[in-house]
Amino acid sequence: MNRFTALFFFITIVSCSDQDRFDTIIRNAMIYDGNGGAPYKADLGINSDTIAFIGDLSKANGTKEVNVQGAAVAPGFINMLSWANESLIEDGRSQSDIRQGVTLEVMGEGWSMGPLNDRMRAREEAGLGDIRYKIEWNTLGDYMRFLEKKGISTNVASFVGATTVRDFIIGEDNRAPTAPELDSMKLLVAAAMQDGALGLGTSLIYPPAFFAKTDELIELSKEASKYGGSYISHMRSEGNKLHEALEELITISKAANIHAEIYHLKAAGKSNWIKIDSVINRIERARAEGLSISANMYTYEAGATGMTAAFPPSLQDGGFGKLRERLKDPTIRQQMKLAMNSNPSEWENLYYGAGGAEHVLLLSFKQDSLKKYTGKTLAEVSKIRGTSVEETAMDLIVHDSTRVGCAFFMMSEENVRKQIAIPWVSFGSDEGSYTTEGVFLKSNAHPRAYGTFARVLGKYCRDEKLITLPDAIRKLSKLPATNLNLQKRGELKVGFYADVVVFDPATVNDKATYDKPHQYATGIIHVWVNGTQVLNNGEHTNATPGRFVKGPGAKK
Repeated sequence: MNRFTALFFFITIVSCSDQDRFDTIIRNAMIYDGNGGAPYKADLGINSDTIAFIGDLSKANGTKEVNVQGAAVAPGFINMLSWANESLIEDGRSQSDIRQGVTLEVMGEGWSMGPLNDRMRAREEAGLGDIRYKIEWNTLGDYMRFLEKKGISTNVASFVGATTVRDFIIGEDNRAPTAPELDSMKLLVAAAMQDGALGLGTSLIYPPAFFAKTDELIELSKEASKYGGSYISHMRSEGNKLHEALEELITISKAANIHAEIYHLKAAGKSNWIKIDSVINRIERARAEGLSISANMYTYEAGATGMTAAFPPSLQDGGFGKLRERLKDPTIRQQMKLAMNSNPSEWENLYYGAGGAEHVLLLSFKQDSLKKYTGKTLAEVSKIRGTSVEETAMDLIVHDSTRVGCAFFMMSEENVRKQIAIPWVSFGSDEGSYTTEGVFLKSNAHPRAYGTFARVLGKYCRDEKLITLPDAIRKLSKLPATNLNLQKRGELKVGFYADVVVFDPATVNDKATYDKPHQYATGIIHVWVNGTQVLNNGEHTNATPGRFVKGPGAKK
């Protein structure tokens, strides 16, 4: 214990007497405060939504007292890339994340749930799958407040999607905005930032985001920067042009004077695996030069997105509806057969990067008639249907009228392990947050929905010892809170919001697999969100204290 910690204990211990009373006391805790330092034994007192005391509470009383008997007590974990947008509408309990200790879902990878106009709203409602709902909001802030009112167990935050802003003004066409249109896009970004957005999010491998040029992204990022926001990006390439994509992100960060975060850092495709060291070195150099750049990742070898990632963006000019019609054209289908088996530099072919149909796992369909293929590889379904893998892929998209959810096995476990140890890398599931019942069982999740964070603590920290437990907790809490410029989140500290996780380091484990993804992680014992207990002895309390966590530029 250093002298500052000792002083802290002296001050807190002597200030507490048998007259003190707390709403909740967590007794006999091993405190991991989120700063990465050694843990220490203490009690933790909560009043209302706030951590009121950390120290010796042996003479104090709590309306509720929980003896955790030396278990690890940590700040709530932050999911830096959540796709719980729709799953929280269906079930606000956020069980697959809460049961991993996640207390904040961060959304907005290129697409956000606002701003929306009538055209976009009608299209989105028409494209809904198993989860059905009426879009009752216009702006991103409206959506976040809709979730709050409905009731959610986790806190929520979001970037405003550059794709959404572009779509709002110019639609899904492959063209640059006019000067007045760009001004309108900037106004939408500014409005979202004032309403609480964390910054600007992009997903540049997907149309129509792919159609945005660097100068457009710089102008929108400058607007986010005015409000203390970040630029966060699924970069334009994670494979053949990974280095060039990273340079674009660095260019945007410099030009807009903005913190930049890389979504799900990776080198995708076997031929690109060797690039990870040079990518890490380039980021380290940029950081040493004074740029604020960080990254997040998920802890698996497979990514997940739509089957349409096997086709060039040009096929998707004008949106999914036009893509689907084009895939009915015999001439275009012949061209797409060739495109699927190409290794282009101008666009990201995830099918090729995965190494073929046996490495593409089908996860979700809209049509009941196709759900029988869930959990099978594209190669297996091709054999069942008696059509080539290329024809099968195109037929499934046409028949399902969706992009068809797939897992693409593209990454190296060696690289995953290497990235986990990087000090400036945090974690995100890149998935929804589900419950092991009801509508969620109609599709297969990627196992990262149920296991990303538990896998950090169990497999990679405890079992493989790639990082220490204090540092793992720092990377799950304070690091992302700091990068997002959040106030009073990410640490166990007096005056901070009481987002608290209690877990057993010896038993925390992920259970979800690709074959059986709907399995909760184990070892998380208790969770409090804003001072309200949401998980009690491993069971959900059905409490929904989650809030809209706003970015630094929000109007008070």
